[in-house]
Amino acid sequence: MFSKDMGIDLGTANTLVYMREKGIIVNEPSVVAINVQTKEVLAVGNEAKEMIGRTPGNIVAIRPMKDGVIADFDVTQAMLRYFINKAYVRSMFGPKPRIVICVPSGVTEVEKRAVLEAAIAAGSKDKDTYLIEEPMAASIGAGLPVAEPTGSMVVDIGGGTSEVAVISLGGIVTSTSLRVAGDALDNAIVGYIKREFNLAIGDRTAEEIKITIGSAYPLEQEEKMEIRGRDLLSGLPKTIEVNSVHVREALSEPVSSIIETIKQTLEATPPELAADVMEYGITLTGGGALLRGLDELITSETGMPVHVANEPLNCVAMGTGLVLEHIDTLKNVLISPRKALF
Repeated sequence: MFSKDMGIDLGTANTLVYMREKGIIVNEPSVVAINVQTKEVLAVGNEAKEMIGRTPGNIVAIRPMKDGVIADFDVTQAMLRYFINKAYVRSMFGPKPRIVICVPSGVTEVEKRAVLEAAIAAGSKDKDTYLIEEPMAASIGAGLPVAEPTGSMVVDIGGGTSEVAVISLGGIVTSTSLRVAGDALDNAIVGYIKREFNLAIGDRTAEEIKITIGSAYPLEQEEKMEIRGRDLLSGLPKTIEVNSVHVREALSEPVSSIIETIKQTLEATPPELAADVMEYGITLTGGGALLRGLDELITSETGMPVHVANEPLNCVAMGTGLVLEHIDTLKNVLISPRKALF
């Protein structure tokens, strides 16, 4: 009856939709292109991302999610409607989907309410729309034993937020939400290239540098790549060569903020659970987990074993999907809309 059920990872950088019994069926950037004059939505997802930094004056490509929460309500609603419609074909008489949406662990009641209202306006039913905290969804998606009385530590580094949480018995024991994540890493690279090389580059180039030669820990063989940008002195296009040492230096500040947050969360963890974390280690999920050497750096800073989850980018969406598949046994991990309304 509920084959239309879907889990949505509404991320700052990407939105993923998991459909029950089908797996992940939508994985697109959280970007919307709008005509400023008519307020008409022109493109969503991959198509809109291609337009970033390349649009004429009357069109803007915006990311309606900032730091894991809704920055532009109307645009988020349009984006959600697009993704929900892409995931399933509505029928007049069929049941509306039951939807589970992820929110960062540090969000306020107002921000929770905004996500719920956006989902309901986009086509889900009030009583069948649930929220789940991102670290909880990431833990379930990574296959950690969240319902057991052992401590599991997860570090979910997304686009806008990094979530660090210790989970036991189906609940979050201690958690910290830090608004430093993938976007902050890109911005750090943009700032560094500007300072050191007098070259202006865009966010897309910065992301490419991060993915290609970025690392958090010294590599066995340092790498280099050519990048193009605008020379700030002459104003003309220019090509320069940067290496992985430069990028590591650029990323050192945001990466150390994330490590500091992990240490603070460990300090706030009850001793019994801290002993479990020492034994089973820390699990990294989210796009930031793919930064090379990050696991080694965290191990050297905390002395804890660190594992990167399988498919870290999909963990949160997979977690929402697994909650839907086993909603009766995992219902206690959801934040029910009833609570979120007051």
